[in-house]
Amino acid sequence: MAAPPAVDGRLLVIYASQTGNAVDAAERVGRQAERGGCPAVDVLPMDSFDPSCLPSEKFVVFVVSTTGQGDPPDSMKGFWKYLLNKNLSARWLEGVRYAVFGLGDSGYQKYNFAGKKLDRRLLQLGAEPIIQVGLGDDQHPSGYEGTLDPWLLSLWETLNQITPSLLPRMSDIINPDLSILGDAKVEVIYHSSDEAQQEPSLSDSKNLIERARSMSPALQFYHDDKGPQYMLQMVSNQCLTKEKTDRDVRHLELENPSSGLTYQVGDALEILPSQSPSAVDSFIERCKLDPDCYITVRAKGSLLNGFIDCIKLKTFVALTMDVMSFFATAEHEKEKLQYFASPEGRDDLYQYNQKEGRTVLEVLEDFPSVQMPFEWLVQLTPPLQKRAFSISSSPLAKPNQIHLTVSIVSWRTPFNRTRHGLCSSWLAGLNPNEESLIPCWVHHGSLSPPHPSIPLILIGPGTGCAPFRAFVAERAAQSTSEPTAPILFFFGCRNQDKDFLYKDFWYAHSHDQGVLSSKKGGGFFVAFSRDQPQKVYVQHKIEEQSARVWKLLMSGAAIYIAGSSTKMPADVTAALEVVICQESGCSREDASVWLRKLERKGKFHIETWS
Repeated sequence: MAAPPAVDGRLLVIYASQTGNAVDAAERVGRQAERGGCPAVDVLPMDSFDPSCLPSEKFVVFVVSTTGQGDPPDSMKGFWKYLLNKNLSARWLEGVRYAVFGLGDSGYQKYNFAGKKLDRRLLQLGAEPIIQVGLGDDQHPSGYEGTLDPWLLSLWETLNQITPSLLPRMSDIINPDLSILGDAKVEVIYHSSDEAQQEPSLSDSKNLIERARSMSPALQFYHDDKGPQYMLQMVSNQCLTKEKTDRDVRHLELENPSSGLTYQVGDALEILPSQSPSAVDSFIERCKLDPDCYITVRAKGSLLNGFIDCIKLKTFVALTMDVMSFFATAEHEKEKLQYFASPEGRDDLYQYNQKEGRTVLEVLEDFPSVQMPFEWLVQLTPPLQKRAFSISSSPLAKPNQIHLTVSIVSWRTPFNRTRHGLCSSWLAGLNPNEESLIPCWVHHGSLSPPHPSIPLILIGPGTGCAPFRAFVAERAAQSTSEPTAPILFFFGCRNQDKDFLYKDFWYAHSHDQGVLSSKKGGGFFVAFSRDQPQKVYVQHKIEEQSARVWKLLMSGAAIYIAGSSTKMPADVTAALEVVICQESGCSREDASVWLRKLERKGKFHIETWS
């Protein structure tokens, strides 16, 4: 970990991102500062900056996302731990001026928690805020950009008052010349066929993926792993929901054809999806490029070390670029793009792009006069990111397999266009035992695996049941050789006949001496929300089983919640508070404190997704 040398008149922009939005926002901060003539601008991921160097900085902008239930992104955890060091004095950051912009979703209970906590801690350590913390909200009609634009304008105006020499061309920020594209930060070198280093064959997929993704400057912002841990083969693809329902949930089984697998319950599997070859071909054709030529992609100004690695252009696009630009030659298209780029057009741009789920290829086809240099497309096209899925199997029960419970994503846009999730749709279309292998990485999840002696209260409606299928299978395997504690599992779905995921699995483990059986002190309770006039959810079942829940809590149970990030976690937490109040006689406030203490002990876990 290192820090760039301190430079007078330098603006340092540090970001912590989980899905890429904070990267985009931080890059915008950097571009606007450069446009305003800032002598030096550095945009860095938080985990590449040495926090001990922070006192030597004069002006720092932090852009941080909040994940899950108020958690910081992975790249922020080390930095945040350093800032919490009790040896740091209240004057440690004296002389540092800072600004924090947070990205979050007000639909979550702990909205923008990471940004708010960072702002408070910097203040405690003696740093002086340039302006108030900005809170980007995905629920805003324009997304987080609806807050970012006015926040940035306020930031530049205040900085210009503090030190005019930092932004000598302030007018270029306020009234930018949209006809000037500027210089790309990415360089693309084209090679003749005799210069090209032969790329790995398709049979050596690991090296091919590693070469392409290590070359992408965009993916370096995401700290993409250097190579896939496993190339897995799909051996089962089963639909768990009935055909005549609007939901398609699949049970997928993957295995390693060459060796074993190393993972634990609570982990997630990250998958790099394949893009449609026709879409990749159309994108390259639209860019008027030769798909078979060889290229080297690198950050502009990077040093050469004698050997220049290269890769086929089509391979690079397919493995790194998730196939908008402001560069049109036709006047009517130019006007529309410039309108989209203006503050007045921000809401319409958000509607056109994010709400409609436009791909880069669709945008280019909508504006046929656009001739965007490939260097800019490499820089601006969203990188092809891995998608993470909770593992729903136990390595004790299935040592050479990983099971996934995948909801096939599809939705209708405001203009009634059907859109499909790239990775889930691709997985759903794969046939078991095909020769093609799936590039996968095992990622440690936020649900730490419990000791067999700890009782469990699991709440997982819908596909939130995925990690708990793994927990139950693991405990069942453990119970054959050692004593295990009981499990209460609360599951919810819409209809018993349509989307009762893993019905036979749960019932098998809740009968006789199964780990979910009442004979073992456990239980399985399911809420069918649409099978009766009055909607019934998991929180109602929790309150119905108040005595059992309290009995397990009193015997040292850990609580795990997984599923949708909307109202469910808050509703379930409220139901648990009701149980504590009812069974112990304490106040609601005391019940909330009791759960927070449980969380600090590592016995209250929440994993949610949008």
